[in-house]
Amino acid sequence: MALLTAAITQMASGNDWAKNCDKAERLVREAAAKGAKLILLEELFDGDYFCIEQHAHFLKRAEEIDRHRTVKRFAALAKELGVVLPVSVFERAGNAHYNTTVIVDADGRELGIYRKSHIPDGRGYQEKFYFSPGDTGFKVWDTAVGRIGLGICWDQWFPECARAMALMGAEILLYPTAIGSEPPNPTYDSSSHWQNVMRGHAAANIMPLLASNRVGKETAPDGRSDVFYGRSFIADYQGEKLEEMDRSEEGVRLASFDLDAIGELRRSWGVFRDRRPELYGALMTRDGKTKAVL
Repeated sequence: MALLTAAITQMASGNDWAKNCDKAERLVREAAAKGAKLILLEELFDGDYFCIEQHAHFLKRAEEIDRHRTVKRFAALAKELGVVLPVSVFERAGNAHYNTTVIVDADGRELGIYRKSHIPDGRGYQEKFYFSPGDTGFKVWDTAVGRIGLGICWDQWFPECARAMALMGAEILLYPTAIGSEPPNPTYDSSSHWQNVMRGHAAANIMPLLASNRVGKETAPDGRSDVFYGRSFIADYQGEKLEEMDRSEEGVRLASFDLDAIGELRRSWGVFRDRRPELYGALMTRDGKTKAVL
């Protein structure tokens, strides 16, 4: 039996790196003390969400992965606590900038990086100004707690991302996130839609899923704001919510899964056996007709 206890976290972040990291560390320690061996922090937890508007000076925040202070701090924490800890950071690679997560294993080793593939561009979420589209492709990692697949925020709306990671052998799906108010339509609440899309990924791929979001109001230099709606959750292999946080609380939630038993069930369903890749050519196009140039 491969029993995994995993945790989501939820917190508000500001523009003080040390305070953000101190808060995140407290949550990681709390989750570990409760028995979690895999702990998910939110997207870009070490700073405020600077993508509300376009301001070039924020690009100075990016750091190279091999010397990134946030990665180094939380890799040491993962080793101390013996936990698997994905670390979401703003990466500089030469003249390119990426929204990147570093997968840190329970012994503190950095197993590799995933760069966010789908980059949104809309009022309140102007990420294309800051991030190049990720060039790593979707990835899965063998860790001390099992094979994990991870997408970042906007990736979670694309079933192709989740299915690709499942095909690559993922046993659990993770999504660090920063989402909240919808500035084009302030009366619209996307939080249930957001959850339901990911719950569908869990159910369709027959594996658990964790999503960690941020909370609180954050304001750009020009005065425009986003209010992040939290509602971080853990879903089981059927897409049912096991744990959920509210719209403002900071803290952790845990759930345990028998990954071996879930794997047997996934194989018994035959959803991967009965796939017909030769019929899915439209997925390689933008308009359903013309094959994309790779």
